[in-house]
Amino acid sequence: MPRASTDSFFIRASLNTENDGTFYQTEIDLGAFVDALGQSVLRIHNIAVAFTDSGGTGLQLTGGTDSGAAQFQLTTQSQADTILPSDRSVVASGIVYAANGWDTAGNEFPMVSHDMDQLPQLWTNGYLVAVESLYLGGESNGSFTEDVYVNITMECTSEKMTKEAGLALALSQQ
Repeated sequence: MPRASTDSFFIRASLNTENDGTFYQTEIDLGAFVDALGQSVLRIHNIAVAFTDSGGTGLQLTGGTDSGAAQFQLTTQSQADTILPSDRSVVASGIVYAANGWDTAGNEFPMVSHDMDQLPQLWTNGYLVAVESLYLGGESNGSFTEDVYVNITMECTSEKMTKEAGLALALSQQ
């Protein structure tokens, strides 16, 4: 059984959303860190998110007044489609919008907007997880020149579940 640790470690995952408007999902195995019966749980302190192409570089739009959107969700339960951030299984979620616009002189200029509407670093004590798998899901559509990849890096610690942590889990999630 993993012991409580004050040293953080990183768990990484990537998902190809294929830029076709379909919801995709991949499972992130946490079995090495979480053992609910042995009272070992995972605390996620921070999540960094990058939307990239297959090589890890920035996304490009085809041109003109084209636009695109890509979103992700990290959940404690498998999903068939995107769900609301208010769902109890959502650990993190966010979206990025991109568009080519035109100024009054007819010059093209890019616009990018993102909203990471729910991330563990927004909470005082991070996000406690007692399930053996997380699910990274997402979708994208628009005029991106290639597939859109959602890449996440989670900063975590492993700890023994206390009565207080168990109560917090029961009241807030899973």
